[in-house]
This record gives sequence, C-alpha cells and structure tokens, in this order.
Amino acid sequence: MTSSDSNVDPGLGIAVDLGTTTLAASLVDLSSGERLASAGSLNPQREFGADVVSRLDAACRSGESLQRMAALVREELYRLAVRLLDSAGEARDRLRMVAVAGNPAMEHLLLGLPVVRLAYPPYRPLFSTSTNIPATDLGWDLSGRVALFPLPGGFVGGDTVAFLFGVPDVCAPCPAPRLFLDMGTNGEMVLQCGDVLLGTSAAAGPAFEGGGLACGMAALPGAVNGIVRDGDRVRVTTIGGGQPLGVCGSAVLDTVALLLEEGLLDSTGRLLPPEEIASPVGARMGTVGGEPALILHRDAARTIYLSQEDIRQVQLAKGAIRAGMEVLCERAHIRCEDIEEVVLTGSFGAVLSPRSLKFIGIFTEKMVQTTRFVREGALAGVEKALTAPEGFEAVDRLARALRVIPLSGTPAFEKHFLKHIDFPSR
Repeated sequence: MTSSDSNVDPGLGIAVDLGTTTLAASLVDLSSGERLASAGSLNPQREFGADVVSRLDAACRSGESLQRMAALVREELYRLAVRLLDSAGEARDRLRMVAVAGNPAMEHLLLGLPVVRLAYPPYRPLFSTSTNIPATDLGWDLSGRVALFPLPGGFVGGDTVAFLFGVPDVCAPCPAPRLFLDMGTNGEMVLQCGDVLLGTSAAAGPAFEGGGLACGMAALPGAVNGIVRDGDRVRVTTIGGGQPLGVCGSAVLDTVALLLEEGLLDSTGRLLPPEEIASPVGARMGTVGGEPALILHRDAARTIYLSQEDIRQVQLAKGAIRAGMEVLCERAHIRCEDIEEVVLTGSFGAVLSPRSLKFIGIFTEKMVQTTRFVREGALAGVEKALTAPEGFEAVDRLARALRVIPLSGTPAFEKHFLKHIDFPSR
C-alpha cells in the first residue's frame, strides 16, 4: 500500500434488515467494523397488509400499489439513513455503501420490480445473486451505492442469507444437525446437516412480531416484552421500563406458555371460563368486546390484553413453523429430536424463552437445552458483509450452497401443520 492509499478514507456503511413488519438499520465504520449508531421503525407498507401475501396480491392487482409500496419503504429507509448519519455527527459524503437484506418480496418491492413470479408458481425471484445500484436510483440524496443480498428462492431471501452469514462457522461442515430459525412473519429456517444446507419459509403471519393482534405492537419502547408469575400475581415488563402501550412477540409467546402451564388454556387453544380455572392467574381473565381475554394491564388510558382470536393466530403461526421444521428434517432423513443445536433470531423484542417455545409446541426438550439466541441476526450478517474482505462474493457463495425446499401446497407440510396446530397436552 502506498502512502497515498493509506490516507484514503474507507468511509461508512449502513446495514439494513428490511423486515415485513419492522425495519432495522445501523451505521458502521468500514475500517474498524464498529457500529456507530442504530435505528428502527415499522415498515410503512403495512397499509397494504400485515403479511407478504397481502402485499404481493396488492402489487399484482395494481401497478399503482406496487409503486406506492416502493416509494413508502424508500422514503422510510432514507429517513433512517439520514437519522443515523446525523446522530453520529457524520457527513453524508462519507457514506460508501448501504447493504440491504430482506425476503424476496421486500427486496423486489424496494426496487419497484414486478412480483407476479413471486406470487404465483414457480415462486421464483427475478434475481438470485447480490445486486448493486447507485443510491440515487432509489431517489436518495446520498453518495455511494446500494447492495441487495442474494435471493436463493421465492420465499427464502436475503435476510436468511444474512442471518447465516453472520454465524462464524456456518460454511464449515457441521458434525451434528443444526437448525437456524428466524421467527418472523415468514418463519424462515435452515437445517444444516454435514455440508448440506436445506432452507424453507413457512407463512407464519405477523403474530410473532406483535402484528395482527388486538393489542399487538412491534418491539419498540412501551411494548410489554415479558410476563412472569410472581406468587399469586402476574407482573409485566416493558421495553424502556415505561407505561405499557401494547404487547410484542416475546410477551405474546410467554403469555400463551403461562396460560398453558397454569391450565387456563386447553390443548385446542380454548381459553377456559372462570368456573373451570383453579389458578390465581384466572383473576386476570375477562371479556373484551364479547370475547374471552387475559388482561395484561389496565389503567385509565388503556386495557392491554391477549384475546381468544390472538391465541388462534399464535396457533396458526406455531403450526406453520413446526410443520416447516418437520419437512426439512424429513428431507434430511432425521427427526426433529436429532437436532443438536438451534440458533434462534427474530424481532420479538427480547431473548425469547426456549421453554415457552416448548410449551406451545415448536421446540422439543432437546432444543430447549441447546438453543442460543442471536439478537439482530440478519442485521449482524449485513454488517459483517460490509466489512468482510471478500464481501458479497462470500455472501453469493453461501446463497448458492443453500437448497430451497418449497412448502406451498405440499402434502407433507399440510400433514404436519394439521398435526401440530393444537398445543401439546399436559
């Protein structure tokens, strides 16, 4: 390296996890890899539906809707980028790269690309390797370029690749079966057996991220993110420690697990009437809008609760996740009980309790003992790609190694989904 080369400013990068429900972004020093700032927000495309299927349907029916969704998410990402640079006191001309990882639908909608091939068979994206465009192509008044993560399949996307890429030893042969699970709106998962990577995506819906629920919200300040039994009382905790404003995914699953443990909920998902409840937790049972519900918090301003319909949404989501796991295991000729390690991530709002996942019927007992949680798994992988020596060449190699197993309409998935729709009997 010459002396002039050593004076070249490597600049800054912005990493983005472009989620269906939430957006997460961070500002990274490209020379040191240090995270300088982070920010997040809700995905503004939610006006077209809480899940990918609703947005794909809207985009297929109307070119205006497609362009509106593209504009919404571009504007929000630009706002987050400016906020990151300003909060770190950095000039915009130091920005070299914005790297974005999302599921295939989110990446296509960001670019304003047609989504018909994603909405209908054969469910294939328009690009499978990483793509790179000037930031100005997205209407951003920013220097540098925008890199989008590769899309291995129609429902397995760049966020899954980013999550995998962030795990140090994922490219090495695995001596024992290992499961990578991103419990978001799409329930993306990868099973590693030896040097084989099998991936799929189960349409779980937004319940695990607090979406589509009566009092649900994303993992933002004010969200109830935990619920614990304290003697004859039940305590809730919130992100930021302030007054509860809603409930996010981690608390939803912990609450359902508590209801099962205390006998307030039967295996079919029915909330029991007060006369059938012996637990002191039953004192929190009530009726909201004519529907049975567990009251999590009540004050003069609001009542925060988990309703019978909310629990049905959790059942559908957990049935889809477990069915996807079973299909991958069948393809690898193993059982779920043979999985030796689980690497878990997601936007639930807290480190999700593996024990709660066992209570509701997603995890086996062995998984409870061998699960490790990676906070911001996809975002960490995007940051790594920004600063890795090989960068996106290594990312593309990993994406090519991933074999995608489709679930839509397959008898095996439907069989396992029906088997696991109920909660485990106690």
